[in-house]
Amino acid sequence: MARRKKGRDVSGWLIVDKPAGMTSTAVVNKVRWALGAKKAGHAGTLDPAATGLLAVALGEATKTVPYVTDALKSYRFTMRFGQATNTDDAEGEIIDTSDARPTDDEITDALPGFVGDIEQVPPAFSAVKIDGQRAYAMARAGEEVALEARPLFVESLTLVSRDDTDHATLDLVCGKGGYVRSIARDLGGVLGCLGHVTTLRRLWSGPFDLEDAVTFEQIEDLAGDPELDDYLLPLEAGLSDLPVVRLSAEGAARVANGNPGPVTSSEADFGDLAWASFQGRPVAIGVYKAGELYPSRVFRL
Repeated sequence: MARRKKGRDVSGWLIVDKPAGMTSTAVVNKVRWALGAKKAGHAGTLDPAATGLLAVALGEATKTVPYVTDALKSYRFTMRFGQATNTDDAEGEIIDTSDARPTDDEITDALPGFVGDIEQVPPAFSAVKIDGQRAYAMARAGEEVALEARPLFVESLTLVSRDDTDHATLDLVCGKGGYVRSIARDLGGVLGCLGHVTTLRRLWSGPFDLEDAVTFEQIEDLAGDPELDDYLLPLEAGLSDLPVVRLSAEGAARVANGNPGPVTSSEADFGDLAWASFQGRPVAIGVYKAGELYPSRVFRL
């Protein structure tokens, strides 16, 4: 018989302002421990050196992670001109240098080339798998890493400030799978001066904003304290990008058992993916068709 996981049946979202120097997994493990939760996950990895918003899902909210992961995300990053590193950030070794430095106008003129549907090659030091192996493991072992370009949607890339001759700060809004390090590397290439990321901070992710975040120090200080629960956002906070349908009592009972159920009101159009509620409680995610919700994910709350 499989052993049951220890912990509380707590469901919802805790939005964390991740500190530098920690992996996203380490933050999730600390949140799970602090809340005594059975199950936890996150919606979108941040590199250890990066800071900012990490959305941690607990319990049944882990079923909504894909809908946050697929949403747009915003980053603020500083890049250094004149140096390329093997990791495309300040953590790596300098592998090339350049004396060239772009003007502000040259930077601004280059940015539209990175907006829209673009192709991006991930950094060699990334979690992308090659024949079952992580690219970063191969790179650390000194193996040659050849990664293929991947599609990425970039909504905007703007120059925030020119901090000095060697540095500029930019804001990026992009879709799933974007590597800020690759943006800085490729922008440096287009400008003819090389470049890498020196600081990176995620400002928002889908429906979540840094204004909702707790610090890592707060999590440690409030570990095991019921007050930490006050910072939890409800499960449905991760579904705000989906339309909602409302179920009748009969519909809620049917949908909870994995069957199509009748809808009393709907913000969804035929064929839309939507989330369903009954008396304000989330019941499921599914497809809305002809007055019924066909569930694909059912919540056990």
